[in-house]
Amino acid sequence: MAIKSFQGARKQQDNTTENQQLKVSDYMTRDLITFKPDQLIDEVVHSLLTNKISGGPVVNAQNELVGIISEGDCLKQICESHYYNMPIEQDTVDKRMIKNVETIDGNMDIFDAAKKFLDSKIRRFPIVQEGKLVGQISQKDILKAAMQLKGHNWK
Repeated sequence: MAIKSFQGARKQQDNTTENQQLKVSDYMTRDLITFKPDQLIDEVVHSLLTNKISGGPVVNAQNELVGIISEGDCLKQICESHYYNMPIEQDTVDKRMIKNVETIDGNMDIFDAAKKFLDSKIRRFPIVQEGKLVGQISQKDILKAAMQLKGHNWK
């Protein structure tokens, strides 16, 4: 008796994904929680905890990216305040934020962005267009994109 294959008809591969570049701008977060340079660290900590985020971009009045503030930056301030017995309310974001911010182009392929995340050990990259902050891509956004593409052939 011959062995019969129970494999059904093969599903046609969707080649549209293969031919189309998957851009960062398609998966980036556009609705961002941002911070102002003159904002108090105490307010930032409250916002980080309330919104369950680990950091965010700092923008000026013209929505231009001027820095990034993270949990780690806030922790540094809290530790120094405790060490020097200084109140936390006195420090502002502009004193603690990282000012030299690396950004990603919104037209970059998401797999190139994933490689950039691995090489840099950074958790989030802002996307700036014509000098204005337009979004942010995180490692989690890249993972979501990969899960949506699961089952496709990646080139």
